[in-house]
Amino acid sequence: MKEQQDNKRICLGAFAGAHGVKGDAKLKTFTQTPEAIAAYGPVESEDGARRFSLAIVKVLKDGFVLARAPEIASREDAESLKGIRVYVPRAVLPAPDEDEYYLEDLVGLAARDEDGAPLGVIKAVYNFGADDLLELAEIPGVKGVWLIAFTRENIPAIDLKDGSITVRRASVDPAGNQKSPPTR
Repeated sequence: MKEQQDNKRICLGAFAGAHGVKGDAKLKTFTQTPEAIAAYGPVESEDGARRFSLAIVKVLKDGFVLARAPEIASREDAESLKGIRVYVPRAVLPAPDEDEYYLEDLVGLAARDEDGAPLGVIKAVYNFGADDLLELAEIPGVKGVWLIAFTRENIPAIDLKDGSITVRRASVDPAGNQKSPPTR
């Protein structure tokens, strides 16, 4: 699992537009502290075609920063980047503390219930403004996916070395019935 983690890239943020006339860019950060978006070396676009050596100009409210990069020559360049996510290799990030995880590390984990029975695979992690949600897919006997709140109550154990995550069966089916979840 470690080798697989080292090959992953982690999204640190996304360009949100231009600021001023010199080519400064506004970025939405997904890091614990906004200025950390520039702390791990150059970032690259999702397709890997462009790299940016970001320098923070100013930390703004609500997880935004103004940044400057020699690769962004003008306001038009900065504006053209709007919506492009930026990534770094997983290997350059510090190890998370105990009971902390990079959300990307959860994608692909095999889900099991408290008794070890298979419950599917974590396909994605979302956050629509409240809490993180895990998308559970490939649930045996079930068509569709479930979104499960990523809480200690619903997810009592995570074993990255084993590549598994324990999901309380009640969080998938609170009534104990074997019904199909809503499909997308």
